[in-house]
Order: sequence, then C-alpha cells, then structure tokens
Amino acid sequence: METRPPLPPFTQETAIQKVRLAEDGWNTRDAAKVALAYTLDTKWRNRAEFANNRAEAQAFLDRKWKKELEYRLIKELWVYDSNRIAVRYAYEWHDDAGNWFRSYGNENWEFEASGLMQRRYACINDMPIKESDRKFHWPLGRRPDDHPGLSELGL
Repeated sequence: METRPPLPPFTQETAIQKVRLAEDGWNTRDAAKVALAYTLDTKWRNRAEFANNRAEAQAFLDRKWKKELEYRLIKELWVYDSNRIAVRYAYEWHDDAGNWFRSYGNENWEFEASGLMQRRYACINDMPIKESDRKFHWPLGRRPDDHPGLSELGL
C-alpha cells in the first residue's frame, strides 16, 4: 500500500507540513508526479470540472499547466481536523497571449489513513493583474523557504 507522510490524524505541525508538500508538488508542474499524492479513486471538484480518479486528475493537471504558464503557487493552512485540511492559496500565471492573472482559492482536502488525498474540493477566482503587480518572483519550481507566504504578502 502506498503511503504519503505525514499521515492523519494531523497535528498543527503535520498539517502545515502536508500543505507545504502539496505546494511544493504543484510548483513542479509535473502532473504525473503530483497525481501520485491522490488515491486511485480520488474525487475532485475544481471550478466546474470534476475528476473521478487519479488518471482524470492527472489529465486535468496536464491541461491546466499547458494553459497556465509560469505557474507559481503559495498555499497556507486555514484549519485542520483529524484527516481533513482546509487551505487558502494564490497562484500567478500568464496565458499564451502574455496576460497575467492571480488566482485566489480555497481547498478542502480529505485523506485516507495512508496519507493519500481522497477528496479535493476547490473554489477559485481569477483576477487579471499587470505584470508589474506580480508578487511571486522566485525561479520556477519550489518556493524558496525565505520567500514570504500569503499572510506576509498581505494576500
């Protein structure tokens, strides 16, 4: 059986670790790698799109990162309880025409005992921004440990 520590039930420390690991994974923009954090029968709602298993989640992520170029994400723990975590997040990206956006959202996550995510419900809003208004300036990939989080950035 696959496991993905930290495992539930979560403490504040392990919930924060889980959130950062998810952020780090998504910032790789490697759909195949990211999909491994989800159960084979994972259920997602992302905006108006639904995924009903890991393969559909991976296909969704492939499409997402082909559209959302130079994607950089920050997640922050909102609340946790036992095997559930709620996060808020923001990410910046541009489309193929060079239009920049900051997307804000909230996610509710539910984990199996193995630490794999079984359910993911996301609500997201896109806000057009000028390139000069960007706040996420690290090189593509993992956010550096010394880069401010959402609260420090006033988001």
